[in-house]
Amino acid sequence: MHKYVRLCHTDAENVVRTKAFTLIELLVVITIIALLASLLLPSLARAKSKSQQIGCLSNLHQIGLGFSLYLNDSQDRFPDRRDLKISLDYKPWTTWPTSDPRSGWLPNVIGAYAPGDRVWMCPTIVGTSLQNMAQCIQLSRTNDQTSAVSYWLWRFDRPDDPVPLDDFWGKSVSQAVTDLYAANNPTATNARSPALVEWAVDPYFPKTVAALPPEVRGVAVHRGGRNVLYLDSHAIFLKDARLN
Repeated sequence: MHKYVRLCHTDAENVVRTKAFTLIELLVVITIIALLASLLLPSLARAKSKSQQIGCLSNLHQIGLGFSLYLNDSQDRFPDRRDLKISLDYKPWTTWPTSDPRSGWLPNVIGAYAPGDRVWMCPTIVGTSLQNMAQCIQLSRTNDQTSAVSYWLWRFDRPDDPVPLDDFWGKSVSQAVTDLYAANNPTATNARSPALVEWAVDPYFPKTVAALPPEVRGVAVHRGGRNVLYLDSHAIFLKDARLN
């Protein structure tokens, strides 16, 4: 009987030993998991970044559609709210850009056509250093952080009187395009069609601008380029060699 018990006890120990991992085996497994994680994490980060960029592009598309509806109800004429632009604190910085392309005024004008606060804020910029730069964010409602707007409108960037050739305040679409071409503005690519006129864009700081601090040059919301909304309401991601 005792011999039988000892045999059973020995067999049980052998089973336990067979199922257990050695320290070396555990280290190998941990190493493999760490290696897989190092390979997967960059891919997951890129996938997240791409998802946010697409979300931003969707925002711009909705803004473009909303603006088109506004134009249809306004005899195809752009709003002239230079007064509102000034009242929202015009250009509170001394560096680039030399004008103020922020668009905090726009939700107050076409908010009924592009409703909701989220559509005015690029999801990628949230939590980045750009979110804290005066050039990048503007509130459409004073002291209301939920009304933050992150997009730039180059063609509504100066409240000058008279309206500059390369700004669109109060103009018809056809007149705006004609004036923009006549302005011979190199940043506007001398576009002669609404489909070629860049209208709204993510904030970006070209590495070619010497006036910018070194830590800002080449920085953009989306790496290597920017989301752009054109005057005919189509939006694309545009690669830009001036950006990191």
